[in-house]
Amino acid sequence: MAVDPELLEILVCPKTKGALEVVVLPDDVRAELADKYREHFRDEEPVVEEALYCSESGLVYPVVSDIPIMLVEDALPASSIGR
Repeated sequence: MAVDPELLEILVCPKTKGALEVVVLPDDVRAELADKYREHFRDEEPVVEEALYCSESGLVYPVVSDIPIMLVEDALPASSIGR
């Protein structure tokens, strides 16, 4: 599941309003996020593969089943993707 390029053009980091880039999440982070968001997807397994990274804020916003989770309080640190 890829982030829609048109959506990516209009999304910005909610903290800094900086540009976002699509990054692939490490397997351990994917599993952790799938567990975290499982309760929100009653009839299906959440798919977590990518995230949106802002180099200005150093935050990583997960994309769960094609839905970008653009909440600063739910963002991951850049270290979660090795940056």
